[in-house]
Amino acid sequence: MSTTTTEQNAAARDAEARYRFLFDAIDEGFCVIEFFDGPHGPLSDYRHIEANAAYARHAGIPNVVGQNVREMVPGEADGWVELYGGVLRTGEPIRFQRELVATGRHLELSALRIEPPSLKQVAVLFQDITARKSAELALEKLNATLEDEVEKRSRDLLSAEEALRQAQKMEAVGQLTGGLAHDFNNLLAGISGNLELLLKRVSQGRVHEIERYAIAAQGAVRRATALTHRLLAFSRRQTLDPKLTDINRLVSGMGDLVRRTMGPGIEIEVVTAAGLWTTLVDANQLENALLNLCINARDAMPDGGKLTIETANRWLDERAARERDLPPGQYISLCVSDNGTGMTQETASRAFEPFFTTKPTGQGTGLGLSMIYGFVRQTGGTVRIYSEDGQGTMVCLYLPRKHGDPVTADEMMPAVIERSSSNAEHTVLVVDDEPTVRMMIVEVLEELGFAAIEAADGPAGLKILQSDTRIDLLITDVGLPGGINGRQMADAARVSRPDLTVLFITGYAENAVVGHGHLEPGMHVMTKPFPLDFLGARVQQLIKAANEAAQS
Repeated sequence: MSTTTTEQNAAARDAEARYRFLFDAIDEGFCVIEFFDGPHGPLSDYRHIEANAAYARHAGIPNVVGQNVREMVPGEADGWVELYGGVLRTGEPIRFQRELVATGRHLELSALRIEPPSLKQVAVLFQDITARKSAELALEKLNATLEDEVEKRSRDLLSAEEALRQAQKMEAVGQLTGGLAHDFNNLLAGISGNLELLLKRVSQGRVHEIERYAIAAQGAVRRATALTHRLLAFSRRQTLDPKLTDINRLVSGMGDLVRRTMGPGIEIEVVTAAGLWTTLVDANQLENALLNLCINARDAMPDGGKLTIETANRWLDERAARERDLPPGQYISLCVSDNGTGMTQETASRAFEPFFTTKPTGQGTGLGLSMIYGFVRQTGGTVRIYSEDGQGTMVCLYLPRKHGDPVTADEMMPAVIERSSSNAEHTVLVVDDEPTVRMMIVEVLEELGFAAIEAADGPAGLKILQSDTRIDLLITDVGLPGGINGRQMADAARVSRPDLTVLFITGYAENAVVGHGHLEPGMHVMTKPFPLDFLGARVQQLIKAANEAAQS
């Protein structure tokens, strides 16, 4: 044997020794498997041709060399053959985790093909991760337990919050009904007492004294009307008459009134934005809201100060709109600020509650801000208070932009009442389920010379409207008995009378029927109670407009 051959054999033995040393020293389980054709088809089984000492420690199966997988773990063999067979066919190595059910071990494995493919061999390296898997499962169970506990605590907290909200709601309802009963009892006492005295004086023949009792009763009625409107505004159910409005013009028009209300000790600054957008709003209600805010500001500055009224165009993005509980978009802001006493955070959070007031007894109803809030929310906007105790207050109204030309004050004024012989040519249908209201309206119409027809419910009114009777104007309550409300009756009548002019009168606010600016052309609305002169002027205005439209 030559020296070269001897050296080559020695090198081979050394390499084999190093391989065997490394093979046995590896801490992970290692084996080489060889596929062969079995009863289940080509390459459907494999045997272990090599395995290190760590194999038994990790897999829990000793003496695997020479064993076939279908003999070792018959119930799991198909799965192992499919995994390693894929490596043999594609040459793509894999890494995966799998439970060896026969021994209850969880294994983390990697496998690669031994080249050339003709050897039909795959090398597998793996380790036992049962302890880690158990820890993970325990952690998952703990997390699930914690999630259940958190969910339970969250439910308990939500239940407690709901109970608190319900208690606060009941407190607010109690406060509302208590304040309402107190104010209305006072007003009813004024109305009832004056009417009783009026009747007594009539029976005594002292008719020259009855005027003051009638005036006093009417005053109580007006105060009751104002209180009702505030309550409806708070509940967002008042009947609004929205028009496209230029708020700059509205603010400027109230300048003298605000200055007289504030007095000489308060400096007033009005800052109006150039190019202010228009908005769809009930201008009268907005004027009331602005005046109310100015009065609140005045009361917060007993020693004098500065009042600022400011308008602006506002683009509210997603974040800004979310902070104000509004949809993103374009808005007009009307802000009233003062440098007075300010509010604490607790007071500001309760400012919109009905009958909540910080003023002394008898100096405030506590409905002002709640009325403003309800009115603005009903209009599609919102109100925000920005205040610090001792640092002043700013209240901002945000109203959605509406495109179009604003209505002028002259266009909103009713015509002057005039009795005319030509009025007899026009017929007005009055539909109301309250007999005293029908009588009152009919008397106003007859005094103006109009012909009047009465109906007590929706079906009776609709029957007249579907006849050949001439009807120039329909005056109807919204809430009617008989299964047909005022809006439904008017809509049905317009099928055969498409140009019929309609004046809705309502005692509260069926806004789903007549409000929010969704009236059809030729439909109008008035809120009960109303001055009779105003009703007469409105009737004449509507009939005149209808005649002009018919002649054009």
